[in-house]
Amino acid sequence: MKLAIISHTEHYKLANGTIVGWGPTITEINFLAQIFDEIYHIAMFHDVEAPESSMPYTSDKIKFVPIKPSGGHSVLDKIKVALTAPKVIKTVNSVLKKTDCFQLRAPTGIGVFLIPYLTIFSKKKGWYKYAGNWNQQSPPLGYALQRFMLKHQNRKVTINGSWQNQKTHCLSFENPCLTENDLEDGVRVRNAKNNNGSINFCYAGRLEREKGVERIIKAFNNLDEEMSSKVGTVHLVGNGTEIEYFKNLGEKSRIDFVFHGFLPTDRLFQIYESSHFFIMPTTASEGFPKVIAEAMNFGCLPIVSNISSIGQYVTDGKNGFLISPVNEGNVLKAITQALTMPSQDYNQFVTENDNIVRKFSYTYYVERIKMLLSEK
Repeated sequence: MKLAIISHTEHYKLANGTIVGWGPTITEINFLAQIFDEIYHIAMFHDVEAPESSMPYTSDKIKFVPIKPSGGHSVLDKIKVALTAPKVIKTVNSVLKKTDCFQLRAPTGIGVFLIPYLTIFSKKKGWYKYAGNWNQQSPPLGYALQRFMLKHQNRKVTINGSWQNQKTHCLSFENPCLTENDLEDGVRVRNAKNNNGSINFCYAGRLEREKGVERIIKAFNNLDEEMSSKVGTVHLVGNGTEIEYFKNLGEKSRIDFVFHGFLPTDRLFQIYESSHFFIMPTTASEGFPKVIAEAMNFGCLPIVSNISSIGQYVTDGKNGFLISPVNEGNVLKAITQALTMPSQDYNQFVTENDNIVRKFSYTYYVERIKMLLSEK
C-alpha cells in the first residue's frame, strides 16, 4: 500500500544535499514506513539553514514532495495561502494518482481548501490527523472551519482526547513520541529519580508568550529567597522571535535560566533526565503536546495547563500539577508546591506515569493505524 501525507511540516536541505525536517513528524513517518510500501510526503520546503531539531528520513521508501511555505496570522498571510491553492491542489492530485490512501495533517493553512477538495473530489481511502485542541471553545477562524468540516465528512479523523458527543468517525489517538528504547531508558531513569537536593525544571517548545514562557520566568523571579535557593536550573529549550525579551527577563534573576535553543532529540531527552519537573503554562491551541509525554517518560512531573485533553492524562495532585486558570499567580503556586514536595510523594507521582507513557509509543501508534486502515 502506498500513502500520501500532506502537511505543513518544515523541511530544509543540508550542505550535503540531505533533506531534513522537523524531528517529531519525521520520526513518526519513519515508523509509518514499516507498514507502507511507499510514502510521499507533500510538505513545505524552506530555503534556510536547518535547525538542530531537524532529522532525515531513514527509509528510501519515503519521498519528499516540496511545496512553497505558506500560512501565518496576518490578512496578507491568509491571502497568500489562498493564492497557493491551485498549485498545491495540482501537486496533491498528481501524488494521489500514485498512492492508495492519504493522511492530511491539520489544522494547517492549506487545510482550509484541501479538506473540502479531498472530501468532494477524491474517492481515495484516507484519514485526517487533527493535532490541535478538538474541544477549543473559541478557536481561530481557520481552525474552527477545519474542525467543522472534519466533523461533517465521513473519513476517519484522529484527535487528541475523548469528548462528550464525539462522532463515531472521530477516533481518540495519542500523539506518538517514544521508541521502545526510549521506554526502556525511561524505566531506568524513573527508578533512579528523586527530588533530594536542588530541583531542576525544564520547558520545551516555541519560546513565545502564548506558550507560557513569560509566565514561567516571571513566576520564578517572584519566588522568595528561601524558595529560590531550592531551584537548581530552569532549562528553556526552543526558539522564537521574542527570545531576547525572555533572556532579558531572566538576566538579573536569582534563578539560573539556561536558553538552549532548538536541540536534537537525544540532547532534549538528556535535559528531561536531569530535570525533576516539566513546566508549560500554555494558553495556545494545544491538543496534547507530546513534550509532556516525553518528559513524563524520563521522570519529569508535569506542571501544565488544564486545557484541551491535558487533564485526561495529568491528574492534579496524583501524577502532576494542573494550572487553572492559567495566570502568573497560579504558576507561582504550582512551582512552590513542586519545591516543597516530600520525597515519598514525588516518587509516587513518578510511578503513576508508568502506564500512561506507553500509550505514546510509536509501536502502539503504528498498530492502531493498521487497525484504522483495516476498517471499512
